[in-house]
Amino acid sequence: MKKSELITLVAEKSGIDNKTAKANVELVLDSIYDALAEGEEVSLAGFGSFEIRERKASRAMNPATGEIIDVPAKKNVAFKPTKSLREKLNS
Repeated sequence: MKKSELITLVAEKSGIDNKTAKANVELVLDSIYDALAEGEEVSLAGFGSFEIRERKASRAMNPATGEIIDVPAKKNVAFKPTKSLREKLNS
């Protein structure tokens, strides 16, 4: 599902216009982005949680040239679904 499809679905299910639905969806997403950027974990009951995980710096080999390169440390977002979501997906 794309963001535009989510906006349309929210508008249909809530009986609001697309413009309002778009503003609401973007507000929720921006709130999640902001919380993650501040290092907070975002937990949505019945859905799952988002958290920032840090990857350590490492060394890797470029397969095309065989050159060893340094890969810098970076942050990634990880999602952990709730047990109920996993069960729903696997039923």
